Amino acid sequence: MAGRKIRHHAPAAAPEGTAPPEGTGRTAGTAGTDGTGRTGRTAGTAGPASRRTRWRRGLGGAVVAHVQTWRPYTLAHPALVGVAGASSAGGGHRPGVLGLAAGAPALGWLAGHYLGDWFDRELDAIAKPQRPIPSGRLSPGAALAGGTACAAGAALILAVVNWRTLLLFVVAMAGIVAYSRFCKGRGISGNAVRGVLTALAFAVGAMLARSDPPARAFAPALVFLLHDTSSNLVGTIRDVDGDRAGGYLSVPVRRGVGPAARLAAALYAGAVAVAVAVVVLLPTAHPGACAVLLGVAAAVALAAFGPLLRGTRPAGPAGPGPGVQRTALRAHEVLVVERLVLTAAVVAAGAGAPVALCLLAPLLAFSVVTQAVMRARHELPPPAAAQAGDARGPGTSGTDRKAYQP
Repeated sequence: MAGRKIRHHAPAAAPEGTAPPEGTGRTAGTAGTDGTGRTGRTAGTAGPASRRTRWRRGLGGAVVAHVQTWRPYTLAHPALVGVAGASSAGGGHRPGVLGLAAGAPALGWLAGHYLGDWFDRELDAIAKPQRPIPSGRLSPGAALAGGTACAAGAALILAVVNWRTLLLFVVAMAGIVAYSRFCKGRGISGNAVRGVLTALAFAVGAMLARSDPPARAFAPALVFLLHDTSSNLVGTIRDVDGDRAGGYLSVPVRRGVGPAARLAAALYAGAVAVAVAVVVLLPTAHPGACAVLLGVAAAVALAAFGPLLRGTRPAGPAGPGPGVQRTALRAHEVLVVERLVLTAAVVAAGAGAPVALCLLAPLLAFSVVTQAVMRARHELPPPAAAQAGDARGPGTSGTDRKAYQP
């Protein structure tokens, strides 16, 4: 446990001229005395091979911690959103443009994960102690450096291709800080900030394909604003106990998980309505392909929101029954799949079904596999840790999160 000192007592030295007691494990090549009572290391101690082994284990643990911080199962979404923006602006058949439109938002997304975990390290110590920073597998300094490096990489791409996008980049970085530092614990505003960040990724993609895209090319950005506000709200239902313990006044903490689930479903319905309006009212190159994929996305969303709405329905005076967090986690896992299909629908509108499907298939497979392997352990703490967090009660994090109080 953090802050707990463990004292190691060395066994008593054997009398002079005698061998170490049997069973102590003290042999030649371990610690011995020099006749003055001081212990030292003799020849034959841990050599270069042992040090290399420890170094490799440490390096492997650090790599795993960074990969867990990346949440690989989420990375395909911002990349494909950037591609959707480029496709809407007429760059759907230019591989170089699509690569840059995917890379810049993905790097910005990684920066957001690093910086978000850095800001949330005290809350995670209560709610999710198994995560890299609170578990000690990733230092706060390394997370801050990783976030800064990823943000710098995204800024470099934007500056080289279209310097005007740097303004959107600055707004996005400010949004990441505002989300983690101020808005996350203040109800729907935090969820809306996350939606705005995805809408900015779409706008960046459009401006990387064309320096001055027409206004209609930005219309689908509203789809992503509403959609990711909704999916982020589902995430707060999953995190309701930890947010309550940390003093974060999210919508489920303030209003309950039932109203939060219904609001998330309403926001998603709004996203679909806007997408339909874009297909019907605005000129698109491939409206049929877009409509088909949009219908598939809506059908997948039903598999997410149906169980969530039923699971958060009041079951009596005590409120919703147990297992709400697992239900919300499962709903968010389904939405990870759904949002890729929805984004591919926007790609198809500008670039056609072949391009959209060629991108969707590998990204979907990668997201599903990495999510199945990594996500539950990253998002849900072990039972013992969860009980410990509940025992602390609300607002009892290491530094008392007063910044999040109303």
